[in-house]
Amino acid sequence: MSLTIKVPPVGESITEVTLSSWKKKDGDAVAMDEVIAELESDKATFELTAEKAGILKTVAQEGDTLPIGAVVGNIEESASANGASKNSAPVAVAQPTTAPATQSQPVTATAPATQTNSSLQVKVPPVGESITEVTLSRWIKKDGDAVAMDEAIAELESDKATFELTAEKAGVLKTIAKEGDTLPIGAVVCTIEGAGEAKVAVESSSSSSAKTATQTTYASGVPSPAAAKILAEKGVDAQSVNGTGKAGRITKEDAMLAEKISENPQVSKGSQGSEVGGQKSVVTAPKPVAAEAIAPGSRSDRREKMSSLRKTVAKRLVAVKNETAMLTTFNEVDMSPIMELRSKYKDKFKEKHGVGLGFMSFFTKAVCEALKEWPAVGARIEGEEVVYSNFADISIAVSAPKGLVVPVIRNAESMGLADIEKAVAALAVKARENKLTIEEMTGGTFTITNGGVFGSMLSTPILNSPQSAILGMHNIIERPVAVNGQVVIRPMMYVALSYDHRIIDGRESVSFLVRVKQLLEDPARLLLGV
Repeated sequence: MSLTIKVPPVGESITEVTLSSWKKKDGDAVAMDEVIAELESDKATFELTAEKAGILKTVAQEGDTLPIGAVVGNIEESASANGASKNSAPVAVAQPTTAPATQSQPVTATAPATQTNSSLQVKVPPVGESITEVTLSRWIKKDGDAVAMDEAIAELESDKATFELTAEKAGVLKTIAKEGDTLPIGAVVCTIEGAGEAKVAVESSSSSSAKTATQTTYASGVPSPAAAKILAEKGVDAQSVNGTGKAGRITKEDAMLAEKISENPQVSKGSQGSEVGGQKSVVTAPKPVAAEAIAPGSRSDRREKMSSLRKTVAKRLVAVKNETAMLTTFNEVDMSPIMELRSKYKDKFKEKHGVGLGFMSFFTKAVCEALKEWPAVGARIEGEEVVYSNFADISIAVSAPKGLVVPVIRNAESMGLADIEKAVAALAVKARENKLTIEEMTGGTFTITNGGVFGSMLSTPILNSPQSAILGMHNIIERPVAVNGQVVIRPMMYVALSYDHRIIDGRESVSFLVRVKQLLEDPARLLLGV
């Protein structure tokens, strides 16, 4: 007797999905709740699991677009017998409880026995109310690796954030999903075989003394999540890096040193090799490799699948342009008062608060004060109502490795400069390491984006829906300006306020930006609230 596997409902607005990949092949033995396929919608990737043990009979093919409720495959009931014969290990199946006997055989594996008795399925966990699928962006551990309990084994990416998947027990990792697969919530990503620790012992005892030393712990030669991301971006093999962390683990500092060594020749060609040059090499590192791989005069193309985050950002930006009456107003700010204040007190500020004094805290504080006078700038449209907030949750745009993210500083209006700087620093670190949670990226009443860090002189930032306004900061350039009838050189910054003209009038937008300018050019007003 067979069981039909259908595409499950994955969200109110989702009517169809794409079968991105089969995790198990036609005729494979599968265990109950084991991931058998990966489905992808326009919002997320999720896994399809077996509802009972048996033999898989595929119906749909990879790449097929299927409506909700469509048949994906069938599971035949005669799974246990067929599974045993396929693995050609009836003895192992009959001896699952004799742990020493099965562990002493590297054949281990006897897949049906481990899946039913000593293996654990690792599934995509719920990560948010509106998220129905995720993308397996990369495997931190490889198939067959020994993993420890709570060790990060994979990195999952939704349309809002990136998070790590951890092992729920120690053992040997058996991957099912592939990098790039889109998986539904609850889909099986991999299994962890219970005989992992014994397998490591057998392998280490039969290897050379040097190899034994590297396999004494699970962490030896394994990069931390932050280090792994840096190594992946730089194209550096983790095996070529010596770990200085606990039990030989590769730390973020190890990865930074490794990438500097590997990228130094490129930096010397294109820059001065300074700290700024090092930052540029992170962005441009893949380009020289691609240039060398492509013959001169070649007209070939390279295609890459858009990430879930990139697809979601693209849809939202287009929606904002089409659904709002967006307009931008500009002004300029004399930054010399803030720069003088920072220069005078930055050392004492850092000594007392443990964080540097940057420009973002001044702009955030100025925005919060201006929002009190012009609340419509922080309002939003919901249906036929305008919602005004009596608080200021300020979103800060951060350029993360996988795209632009906008984490939120809650109740910024009640914070001091030191609290804001600490919040900005913490969110920036999480963004770079893809550690931001859904809660840290949702909400927000107003957004600040700083294109000046990349050299932007002037731009028209696009709204962060459903917010109605966004402030754009730009680079600081010394320019001649007239002050009291005299031409003087001052560090000037252009600021831009994009806003939704449906609820914010020109008077409000211009007055808001002027108020921000006044507060920044006279920082004492931020402290006095005048």
